[in-house]
Amino acid sequence: MSAGLLLSFVIAYFVLLLVVAYYTSRNSNNESFFIGNRNSNWMLVAFGMIGTSLSGVTFVSVPGTVGSSAFAYFQVVIGYFLGYIIIAYVLLPLYYRLNLTSIYNYLDHRFGTVSHKTGALFFIISRVLGATARLYLVINVLQIFILKDMSIPFWVTTFVILLMILLYTFEGGVKTIVFTDTLQTTFMLLGLIICIFFIMSNMGHTIGSTLKDLNTSGLTKIFNQDVNSPGFFLKQLIFG
Repeated sequence: MSAGLLLSFVIAYFVLLLVVAYYTSRNSNNESFFIGNRNSNWMLVAFGMIGTSLSGVTFVSVPGTVGSSAFAYFQVVIGYFLGYIIIAYVLLPLYYRLNLTSIYNYLDHRFGTVSHKTGALFFIISRVLGATARLYLVINVLQIFILKDMSIPFWVTTFVILLMILLYTFEGGVKTIVFTDTLQTTFMLLGLIICIFFIMSNMGHTIGSTLKDLNTSGLTKIFNQDVNSPGFFLKQLIFG
């Protein structure tokens, strides 16, 4: 597949995001921008949350992790599920009862302004650092496989992508993010499925033979019971 065709897919995706932002932002106000008028479709929100826990790092690094430590990463995924259950049955009822929109409102309500501001500050710092690392990795992939041959500088790629993200987020707020996260989840899962079948096809494998080979090579092992190992089950569960 040529670099030009790959670039056209990236451009088409961002254009689609801007179109979605435009249609979801019509007749919007402050309430719709920040909390989506409290009427977002729960199925879209739930499905879109899958995409928020995935990223370009997931696609690039997790396969390498599987190669070195089998399916031990799934221990972290189990931690995600437990965290979601706690959020659904502990935090969300609390938010609804107190008519709050975030954990930071609760910190302000329960512990005061200092706790509110401190929690928000640490969240912003963690998000900036995390998003910067993920974006750097994704832009590097674009640069190496697509844009390097076109002599497009790294800083130009970074600036354009940040501008596009700012545009579609600023245009529609939370209502836009609900739909764009749904699109992101759809495309990422679709891309994952296509990659799996493409790799199996090129290796001359079927689903059955692939699973058999994975099991034979020990790559299906999930739980690490070595307490002294960084990949110990409880450590990874808490990390998730």
